[in-house]
Amino acid sequence: MKQSYKDLIAWQKAIKLATDVYRLTHAFPKEEMYGLCSQIRRSAVSVPSNSAEGQDRLSRGEFRQFLGMARGSLHELETQLISARDLGYVDTTNPIFEQLNEVARILNGLLSSLEAKIDRQPDNRQLTTAT
Repeated sequence: MKQSYKDLIAWQKAIKLATDVYRLTHAFPKEEMYGLCSQIRRSAVSVPSNSAEGQDRLSRGEFRQFLGMARGSLHELETQLISARDLGYVDTTNPIFEQLNEVARILNGLLSSLEAKIDRQPDNRQLTTAT
């Protein structure tokens, strides 16, 4: 039986990060509700969403592709949070930055594991020669 996306530590940590990001951005100035706050929230939710979607795909290659998108969203989130920090909306010592690093480490480890499994798969293509 295939593992559920809810069993993935990467998904669990990313859900916690997204929830904490929503709580953090709740305190942003009201004028940022449809600007930076909205962008940050979309990026945060995209990380576990892509992880979940990828887990349900048919191949390791597809899963890897969606984890790559999750990682991209995570870097997008980090960039937006750095902007928010520079604007004074997020304290430089906020633990959200450590959470970002933890999710990145887990995603990178999962991606490396999938790459190793993909590399070990035999090439089932057969060569044909034209006669």
